[in-house]
Amino acid sequence: MTDADPVLRALAHPVRLRMLTLMWPGPMSAAELARELGTSHALASRHLRQLDAVGLVELAEERTRRGGRERRYRTVHGSPLSDRHDGARMLAATLAHTLRERAVRRDPEGAGVTVDAELWVSPEVWEAARRRLADVAAELHDAARPPRTPGTTPVGISLMAFPLQGKPGAGAGGEPPRTAAGSPGDPVRDPTEF
Repeated sequence: MTDADPVLRALAHPVRLRMLTLMWPGPMSAAELARELGTSHALASRHLRQLDAVGLVELAEERTRRGGRERRYRTVHGSPLSDRHDGARMLAATLAHTLRERAVRRDPEGAGVTVDAELWVSPEVWEAARRRLADVAAELHDAARPPRTPGTTPVGISLMAFPLQGKPGAGAGGEPPRTAAGSPGDPVRDPTEF
């Protein structure tokens, strides 16, 4: 799956996913991204090259800075994550990693929304809700400003909402989930989860 899809491979890394978010409201250089991410310039450059190679970012401007040329990139608008059936598991793992990282940084005084649900609704209700969720995501993206803009508040949003197949609790193909030993029963859990 990921061997055949370089976009999914590029999206599979939490740092690259965060870089796309940071460059959404405006262009940033590898040096600016490195500072914001708390990583090396070389690592930020490498991730940026991977995003550029698959067309997820584009060169926005080139400017002279301290005697050298600084290339600033922006995220190509559109949502390559939206409705990706082929890479759903991989994207879910990346989003879960990102959500764990953001949860540590959650403002204890800030109000939020936390939802986890597996619901049975009519196709019409699902389609209307899916559109509203997409509209909320677009509204937040449209309102986004560059990192640390005065008067702004950083917020995190991770969302995957999709129709399910099979019976509740079923694995792929409608079979019961497997335990670590490979027998039907409790699903395998990440040992870092609590």
